[in-house]
Parts: sequence; structure tokens; C-alpha cells
Amino acid sequence: MTAATGRSPGRAPAAFAPERRSFVAQNPSVVWFLAILALFCLGVTLMAEATGTGALSTSMVKTLGKTLCLCLVALAMDVVWGYCGILSLGHMAFFGLGGYAIGMWLMYARTEIIVAENLSGAVLPPTEAEIRDAIARQIFGVVGSDEFPAIWSFADSLVLQLAMVVLVPGLLALVFGWLAFRSRVTGVYLSILTQAMTLALSLYLLQNESGLRGNNGLSGLQNLPGLGHVSQATISIAFFWASAVALAAGYLLFAWLVSGKMGSVIRAVRDDEARLRFLGYHVESYKLFVFTLTAVVAGIAGALYYPQAGIINPAEIAPIASIYLAVWVAIGGRGRLYGAVIGAAFVSLLSSWFTGGGAPDIDLGVYTVQWTDWWLVLLGLSFVLVTLFAPKGLGGLIDLIAERRAPARVGDLGPDNGALRREEGPPEEKAR
Repeated sequence: MTAATGRSPGRAPAAFAPERRSFVAQNPSVVWFLAILALFCLGVTLMAEATGTGALSTSMVKTLGKTLCLCLVALAMDVVWGYCGILSLGHMAFFGLGGYAIGMWLMYARTEIIVAENLSGAVLPPTEAEIRDAIARQIFGVVGSDEFPAIWSFADSLVLQLAMVVLVPGLLALVFGWLAFRSRVTGVYLSILTQAMTLALSLYLLQNESGLRGNNGLSGLQNLPGLGHVSQATISIAFFWASAVALAAGYLLFAWLVSGKMGSVIRAVRDDEARLRFLGYHVESYKLFVFTLTAVVAGIAGALYYPQAGIINPAEIAPIASIYLAVWVAIGGRGRLYGAVIGAAFVSLLSSWFTGGGAPDIDLGVYTVQWTDWWLVLLGLSFVLVTLFAPKGLGGLIDLIAERRAPARVGDLGPDNGALRREEGPPEEKAR
């Protein structure tokens, strides 16, 4: 011990020891988000047709359930773009692949029930091969085929198709990300590559030879096999709650991911990738992990979305859909998980209102503004205005209301980048 201080050399004073804070203390928005989501779900349940007063129609409950799914994929987009700095214009492709994976089982199982009922009156009971051939004709007759493509090999198994919801987007993201990140492709070039991947996938799915019914897509997904006696009102509220649980779990997962050491590394990838690599971190591994994880979450969101939408076709995977997703996150405020949720919910609900005829047309005398035609112009203008004048997006309003400030930390107020600066410290440090 030293004579001046009475403590061992090299040991930090107790006052300067780092304070270990709990996950909730580091992420107060998590508690608020879960509480608001729970109250929202309770209110919808009390007003739904199947479980409450009927003030909310079944179609509105489905719209709200789909909005929750869009909020979940927006969360994934915010993590990969707002936190990791990878502007991916292909995450809606992973969203669509998750929808196709569950849609294949829904179509197969529902068609199997219909075929079995039609063949039940035959003199001789049909064989399994005859039933399967009849199912193939029923599903693929619209594209002039009567055989199951190879990708439908597991369509008769719900468990395997649920696995495909995770595996197909995850493997595609893993392979694509490994090829792109190991080649040190960054910035706008990486965005172009993700957009090219999305375009190639959508063009392939448009072909009848893709095995997914080409431009016709998969339809009737809202009719769950074996639940024909259950009303759509009941099914809609069940999917609404499933979407809410998935969104809550996704928010918790990503809040945990970006709050610890992993979160610091991810932000460093965004802010100064070269310096992080110089410090010895394998940057490509972190980028690949985030890219793949968010793709899997996007696939899960899609698997919950399309049974509520009822149909999925290649247009859902077109590059414009991923651009819309980036716009939602930008308007909500990237780099804030709650901002992504706010942006996706606000824009998607507003879009439903404008394009669904809720917004009245404006008669200017010489021209009538019809919002079904002008909504996209308004959305693009909003994106430009937010980018120029409100880069924090709608989530920045939450920051103003909560008066968020940097935590009052004590310690060495060094001059280096990343060090605790004097203006970040408590008042007594600033006064020195």
C-alpha cells in the first residue's frame, strides 16, 4: 500500500469503480414499451368482435395484427441499419420467404382436406398417391402443372415448414452475408447488392417454373386447415396476440443485444469499422451475425403476417417493399428501437387509411386530389423532410418528452475520441 493513500497501487478508488446497472436500468424504454403494448392488446381484445364489444371489426383487428408484424420487421431493420450501419434493401425478401414457407403448408393442408372430402364418395377408397396427385392438380392447375415441385417436399409437415420459416431466410442471409462481408463490400455498394438479391428473387418467383405458382402466388391463407368451424373473428384475435407476443420477444431480444458489449461493438462497426478492425475485432463475424439474426426475425414476422393478409405473391418481395421498410425506420428514427416501431406503425396505418378510401378527396376545382394516387408522393416527401430537418425522426419526440440526457458518470475526462468528456460529466466536474 502507498503511504499517501493507504491502498494498493493500481487499484481504482471506490468512487471511480464502474457501476453495474441492471438490464432494465440500461433500457428503461423496454418497460414502457411492454406496458404500452400490453394495454394496447388488452384494449383491442375488449373491442374485438370475438372477445369484446365488437367496436373493432375483424378486418381492423387483422390490420392491427399485420401492423404489429411490420413493427417486428422494422425492429430487425433498425438493428441492422440504425445500430450496425448496414443499409440492407433486402430484408423484406426474408420477410416474404417466411410467408411463403408457412403458406405452402397452409395451402397443402387445406387442399388435402378438400380433396379428401371430394374423394370420400368414391366406390374404392383413394390411395395416398391418388390423393397427392389430386392435391397437386388442385394447387398447380392454375399454372398448367399437375406435379409437386421439389421445394414442396416437406409441405405436408407443419413442423418442417415452421423450421423452414427460420432456416430459409437464415441460410440465404448467411451465404449472402458471408460472400459480401468477406469481400469487404460496404456502404452503397452493399445496399445495391442486397437490392439486386431481392430483385433476382422476385423475378425468379414470378416464373411459373419457380414452384410457387408464379404471379398467382399462394392464396386463401386465412383459412386455417381443420378450423373451418372457427370464425375469422376468433382467428384474427388469436393471430393478433401471436403477433404481439412475437413483437415483445423481438424487442426484448434486440434491446438485450444492443445494450451490452455486443451493442458497443455493433455501434463501433457503424461508426468506425476500420478502427475496430485495428483493435483486433473480427468485424465480418459481427456483421454476419447481425445480418443473419435480423433475417431470421424478419422471416418469423412474415410467417405471422401473411396468414392474416390471406395471400402472398412475388410483388411482396419486390425491391420497393424493402425501400418502404427503410423509409419507415427513417421516419420513426433509426438507432432507436422504439423509433422503428413508431415509424412502422404510423406509416402503415396511415397508408391503410389513405389507400383504403378513409381520407376524403380534395376538390381543387381544376383538379381533384385522390389520395390513393398521391399517397406515395406524400410518403416520399415526408421521408425527404425528415431526413433534412428531423434526422432523429418521430422517435426524437420521445427523447424531447423524456428529456433524455447522457448518464452522469465520473472518471477520467480524457480528450480522446470515445473517452468521457468534461461536458458529459456531472455538474461538479463541469465547474472545475
